[in-house]
Amino acid sequence: MKPLSEALRRRRVTKRPLVLAAVILAMFMGAIEATIVSTAMPAIVADLGGFSLYSWVFSAYLLMNAATVLIYGKLADIFGRKPIMVIGVSIFLIGSLLCGLAGSMEQLIVYRFIQGVGAGAVMPVATTIVGDIYTKEERAKVQGYLSSVWGISAVTGPALGGLFVEFISWRFVFWINLPLGLLTIIVLILFLHEEVEKKKPEIDYAGTIVFLLSISSFMFLLVEGGLSFPWLSIQSGLLFGAAAIAFAVFVWIEKRTASPMMPFDLWRVRPILIANIVSFTTGIMLIGISSFLPTYVQGVMGESATVAGFTLTAMSIGWPIASTVSGNLLLTIGYRNTTVLGGAALIIGGLLFALMEPESGPWWAAVSSFFLGVGMGLTSTAFIVSIQNTVEWKQRGAATAANMFMRNLGNTVGAALLGGVLNSRLNAFLQNQSDDEQTLSIDSVNELLGGNSEAYSDSAFRVLKEGLDYSLHSVYVVVLIFALFSFFFLLLLKKGE
Repeated sequence: MKPLSEALRRRRVTKRPLVLAAVILAMFMGAIEATIVSTAMPAIVADLGGFSLYSWVFSAYLLMNAATVLIYGKLADIFGRKPIMVIGVSIFLIGSLLCGLAGSMEQLIVYRFIQGVGAGAVMPVATTIVGDIYTKEERAKVQGYLSSVWGISAVTGPALGGLFVEFISWRFVFWINLPLGLLTIIVLILFLHEEVEKKKPEIDYAGTIVFLLSISSFMFLLVEGGLSFPWLSIQSGLLFGAAAIAFAVFVWIEKRTASPMMPFDLWRVRPILIANIVSFTTGIMLIGISSFLPTYVQGVMGESATVAGFTLTAMSIGWPIASTVSGNLLLTIGYRNTTVLGGAALIIGGLLFALMEPESGPWWAAVSSFFLGVGMGLTSTAFIVSIQNTVEWKQRGAATAANMFMRNLGNTVGAALLGGVLNSRLNAFLQNQSDDEQTLSIDSVNELLGGNSEAYSDSAFRVLKEGLDYSLHSVYVVVLIFALFSFFFLLLLKKGE
């Protein structure tokens, strides 16, 4: 019996190279979602209509992603990484399939909710798996590889998105996830083996529900405020009050529950606190660029979907280079100096975007994206390595998920906030035009992005382009402001941390 049991034990040893490949594939699938969908959005709007709902396509996905990421992190600590990862990827694939079948913008938004529920597991659990199977000495290098996945995916994401839009259908930007996800599930089931201590699951349902109410109210206020109702109105006051009260109740619950969704005690460690705050601010920046840059390049600069996609690709060139370098810099110049360099790159990228004009051309947009990618690569790798080296196994899933949560929360708030800025500024611009152009509305941009030259006169299209330029410029100014916030918080780190 001993030889048999020994053989079985050997067979159940985790095969690290294959598991790492599956984790990279899962992260690639999650990362590509940001750029490939953004590139296809002008075509989706042209087909389904509803430009006023543009930001909801991102907000719906990001809301459920942010709401579930902490739950998945906690469940991964209770039941193990593999079953939670498999469940999350499966839900993500169901949502992806449905998104490709959407017949209206409203349907697409609903299906994006489903997709977001599954996506909440992908990044935090994948990153946690790597933290489990590699030693502290190996993590800096391996996490650099993982961070570079964002860059590599951004190379292929815009390219595939542009090619699908121009030669096949925008629906394939969602369906491409199906083979990737299925392969990930198969490899994890076969080759990831873990010893999980059996314990009674304690899930913070109350905290989850209250948090979802808070962020949903706040997000709806950001997207629709100044458009569907005035900022200074009863509706705005009620939404803000609901969001504030629900968040206060959330904090109260988290401090008293035995198994909190958000382990606030981890935030007492200065590097973790600052990493989480900056992950939030950079999350806002990231969604602001990845969501709206293709619209600017296509709608304002008049370039094709493929060219618009490749302006985002430049971010991917900076991201993997910086991620790889970040792993080495952590060992030579330290955590603080590495992240401060990343913060400086974020400011350069944000400033270039704020100064961008229609005549600047796609190369200007690409260079701006490059610097933003450098900043993201330097900071994100440093944050994950620092957090995972600070906590032990039983907290690693929750700690990693908390950092991912803050970035996802930044994405969610950013999609809503910047979408609200775009809609309100564009609406104000169109209302101030001459009487001949009073028939134009936000949804008139549908025709501009769809290239329907017969829908309006040349002067009307000129007004729409000017309005889109004006409103998106405001978005980029907000991105720059958050880059400055990020840099300020990084300066608060002490040497040696």
